[in-house]
Amino acid sequence: MPDVRLASPQGKWILLTTVLGSSMALLDSTVVNVALPRIGRDLDADLAALQWTVNAYLLTLAGLILLGGSLGDHYGRRKVFVVGVVWFAVASLLCGIAPNAGVLVAARALQGVGGALLTPGSLALIQASFHPEDRGRAVGLWSGFGGMGAAVGPFLGGWLVDGPGWRWVFLLNVPLAVVCVPVALRHVPESDGRPVRSGASGGSAGSAAESGIGSGTGSGARRPHERFDVLGAFLGALSLALVTYALIEARSGPVGVVTGAAVAGLVAGVAFVAVERRHPDPMLPLDIFASRQFTAVNLVTLCVYAAFGGFFFLSAVQLQVVAGWSALGAGTALLPTTVLMLLLSARSGELAEHIGPRIPLTVGPLLCAAGMLLMLRVGPGASYAADVLPAVLVLGFGMVALVAPLTATVLASVDVSRAGVASGVNNAAARAAGLVAVAALPLLTGMSSEAYRSATAFDDAFQRAMVLCAGVLVVGAVVAFTTVRRPAPDCRRPECRTHGSVLAPPLEGERTKGRLS
Repeated sequence: MPDVRLASPQGKWILLTTVLGSSMALLDSTVVNVALPRIGRDLDADLAALQWTVNAYLLTLAGLILLGGSLGDHYGRRKVFVVGVVWFAVASLLCGIAPNAGVLVAARALQGVGGALLTPGSLALIQASFHPEDRGRAVGLWSGFGGMGAAVGPFLGGWLVDGPGWRWVFLLNVPLAVVCVPVALRHVPESDGRPVRSGASGGSAGSAAESGIGSGTGSGARRPHERFDVLGAFLGALSLALVTYALIEARSGPVGVVTGAAVAGLVAGVAFVAVERRHPDPMLPLDIFASRQFTAVNLVTLCVYAAFGGFFFLSAVQLQVVAGWSALGAGTALLPTTVLMLLLSARSGELAEHIGPRIPLTVGPLLCAAGMLLMLRVGPGASYAADVLPAVLVLGFGMVALVAPLTATVLASVDVSRAGVASGVNNAAARAAGLVAVAALPLLTGMSSEAYRSATAFDDAFQRAMVLCAGVLVVGAVVAFTTVRRPAPDCRRPECRTHGSVLAPPLEGERTKGRLS
């Protein structure tokens, strides 16, 4: 049984290293959007290259995050976490010194691989290391401090872009890794998913896996015959990559190539489903979708996070290119959404426990849709107080209303032993939705490859994009209202009650029998 106490020196070191690791990924997900206009100018990149700068990272992260949790269970969570941090830092260095857009996009894809290793690993380390009585508080502190990192991201990114330059948005990860890795190696105990013998003290599973993210069994301990679903991970990522390519290149690419990529992407998707059906330990156990509630809430997730991904991709550019603000001003303008989530997400979760998730998951997307429609007022010479702040406040309150109940409903819709994999699937779905939105919105709104260089052209497309995003959110609200029901009173409750990321729901891990009541 893990026995590290939170108040002990070792407990504080474990918390520090996991917060540093997860903050690297959270910072990167929020600061890059602010830097996009400057990256485009400095590297002479068109809009497609900027889309790939965002999507290359999301592609590998969404495609591999489920597999990343399984690797930690098998090879050791600390080992895989450290590899992820080093990998992420090296890829960040490559991003920072990239001489052209092609190298930057490739390095961003490598960053996503590192993120897929360290993101589930940081939570798994906490759950595998701390004494059961301290684990809930440790997870809360981890998610809270991580949320603070996400909140600082846009402000810090804007300051770096306007000051030392956009390359420091990526280079900042290197010193964080230099601190994180030695602390992890010295102070964090290793743990893996190998079951111990029945004679272990108390009959507990010893170091049995508790993260559960990516584990097809969902039981915590790994089964002897388990094999990694590498083919499934490859086919899932390939399908996303080909569909994303087709959407981004549809504006100007050769028709035959674009059509071929789209068809190949769909074929890869069908093959992915076939592999997952037959694999003894699939990365994505399809039988989890037998729960109608789980399927419904993931449909809501796809809708809301597609809208969020498109909004945060385009709005930072709108504020700089059209409104004429600095990168610092654009990043700071969006800060209230994250601050509201940090302050109120826990209370939102408590409210949803009393009234059920149906109302929050219906009202939340509608508020977010209203916030995005208010962004239609943001144009040349926009005022922060009169035009931008009302929109981001309404959007922020909408996100507060829906994110915590969304996570709770995901966990409540499956057996408690599968909570980790359910959370991992939901997190991956959110990231995939954002990926597709960033690829599709410029195409759907008629945005040309050079639109971000023209205030008039970008403003016209941005207006259409906000209407589309609002419409997708309304669809999500309708799905929630017609399908989501109150969960059973004895269902699993989230441990991550404070959340600050605007691009994905929080990850949750397993709580195995005999460990947490």
